[in-house]
Amino acid sequence: MLIDLTLRVTPEIRKDAEKNEKKVFSGHLGTHFDVMDKEFPLEYSCRKGIVFDVSGAEEEIELDEKELNRIREDTFVLFYTGFIEKEGYGTDTYTHHHPQLAHRLLSQLLEKRVSLIGIDFAGVRRGKEHGEADRRCAEQGTFIIENLCNLKELLPLEDGFTVRTFPMNFAGLSGLPCRVIAETDQ
Repeated sequence: MLIDLTLRVTPEIRKDAEKNEKKVFSGHLGTHFDVMDKEFPLEYSCRKGIVFDVSGAEEEIELDEKELNRIREDTFVLFYTGFIEKEGYGTDTYTHHHPQLAHRLLSQLLEKRVSLIGIDFAGVRRGKEHGEADRRCAEQGTFIIENLCNLKELLPLEDGFTVRTFPMNFAGLSGLPCRVIAETDQ
């Protein structure tokens, strides 16, 4: 079974996003990752996936030791918060008041050398910390894919799926739109 994790961008969604996000025209519309002057390694286009239900997180998202021990090198780690469904993509709340991954969690993911981090909100950190976190991750070979949807469908699978990521082959943009598809045996 294939599950599309990519946000469908409609003219209405595009208009909402343009009001609240200055970088929409530089590749940051819909599901995308911030390349931070790096190249997306083609081998990252197919990765084993693991999803965490962090929908109960209030502000900062953390994982306990048991959850962290499930993460392996080169995986695509996804975080389901339900935020994109609750707030709607492109709104002011969605863009500026989303959950965040705790600094400690980001460090732990980098130590584990994950390939990709996927979130169903606008950034792993807010404000000026957004770009700093994306840059730090990219410099260590980890890319963050923002604005994913349908992650709830993966929750029963936990880590029994593969994720295929297909970024556009654009140059000179700070963000790369991409299509993200989860593949399961079910």
